[in-house]
Amino acid sequence: MAAFTATSTAIVEPEGFGRLPPRIVVAPPGPRSRALTAELAAAEAPATSTIANGDVPIFWQAAAGANVLDVDGNLYVDTTAAFGVASIGHRHPAVVAAVQAQAARLMHGMGDYLPFTPRQELARRLAAIAPMQPAKVLFGLSGSDAVELALKVAAVATGRPGVIAFDAAFHGQSYGALAVTARSVFRAPFLAQLGRHVLRAPYPYPYRFAGSADACAAAALAAVEALLTGPPPPAGPVGAIIVEPVAGREGEIVPPPQFLPGLRRLCDRYGVLLIADEVYTGLGRIGRLFAVEHWGVVPDLICLGKALGGGMPIAAVLGRAELMDRWRPTTPEAPHSSTFLGHPVAAAAALAVLDVLEREGMVERSRAVGERLRARLVELAARHPAIGEVRGLGAMLGVELVRDPTTREPAPDLLGAVVAGALRQGVILLPGGMLGNVISLGPPFVLTDDQIEAAVNAIDAALTACGQ
Repeated sequence: MAAFTATSTAIVEPEGFGRLPPRIVVAPPGPRSRALTAELAAAEAPATSTIANGDVPIFWQAAAGANVLDVDGNLYVDTTAAFGVASIGHRHPAVVAAVQAQAARLMHGMGDYLPFTPRQELARRLAAIAPMQPAKVLFGLSGSDAVELALKVAAVATGRPGVIAFDAAFHGQSYGALAVTARSVFRAPFLAQLGRHVLRAPYPYPYRFAGSADACAAAALAAVEALLTGPPPPAGPVGAIIVEPVAGREGEIVPPPQFLPGLRRLCDRYGVLLIADEVYTGLGRIGRLFAVEHWGVVPDLICLGKALGGGMPIAAVLGRAELMDRWRPTTPEAPHSSTFLGHPVAAAAALAVLDVLEREGMVERSRAVGERLRARLVELAARHPAIGEVRGLGAMLGVELVRDPTTREPAPDLLGAVVAGALRQGVILLPGGMLGNVISLGPPFVLTDDQIEAAVNAIDAALTACGQ
């Protein structure tokens, strides 16, 4: 079979691309996506996709704003921001310009050895906006990098290697991050190689707790305190707690309002560092620059990624300067290094993202988009008993699907059917949830009212088609 190339499949972008409603010209996945799926399956190992399970994805050709164009000419509304990366919109002109300009000057530097100006400027800007002050910064390439850097800082700063993580936690899949990630399907093949320094506590999940939100928070905090006062893990006593302010991949679970402040108090009481994993929630996603601001909590360390680069791979840890300063060179070699650390092109993109967030009021736009989308989803829930709960903050929303609203039995099969049905109508949804039954909505902050209507109507039609 002849391979499709970028030129042979090129399709002209429609006028207004980025702000358009969906338009399907051939039932997805179309013939070009099917052919490319076969080619990819023949050349790429199966660990990084579900093509080996028989899934046939659509292949993206272009994206802008909240639109995606596939290789078959179908136009979609993206409610995922590509896993939260395109928060300010796909292919934002300011980010594109910054990438092009920096690539023309300096494509690559020498990481820890001979630094470059975009890295210095980005470190300064991030340190200045950090919730904790004074702050310093460490750079990585991905959210997993940021998590592992935070864990390293905590271990060095406290001298205690133990970590408390939660049972609704996704922190990444590289080994250090995987140790604190909860989902067993990711961890099982590597358990013998994962560190034994992690203790697991329940994340408060009000919808699935038999009691009030106050009781839910109290039970979770009591479990954390029991771990802090009980026997240490095999590797040693606890030095850090890592938490997502809102659990993302595990179902957009918003904890009760007492939980994060209570966690901060426990950390202070027992001399433990609080690490906020804001790889997904950070930089405006929940309608605040940092999600912890919603609860008035200041963590010791905060992890950023995804939206930071506006499409370029870069991540960072922001932390209290006096903690960050404890991890320092004791030999002629830097104690942490990476070839692409603070990469100049990615750093230039991140600087553009920070500019856009401020100049275009993106945090406020996230809040407004989320409010409009949530209101329409709540209306939808009134007509569809299969929607057990609509929850979230800002532009980070979850729609939990159930077989029965009384028993709240999860409906993972229905989720797959709804995601597939919406795609056929030109709306990209992301399946999520620790029970596999949550529609995860994290759209670009530039989603228009017409695009919101298209997304909600697609979910409505897909539920109706399933008899729900």
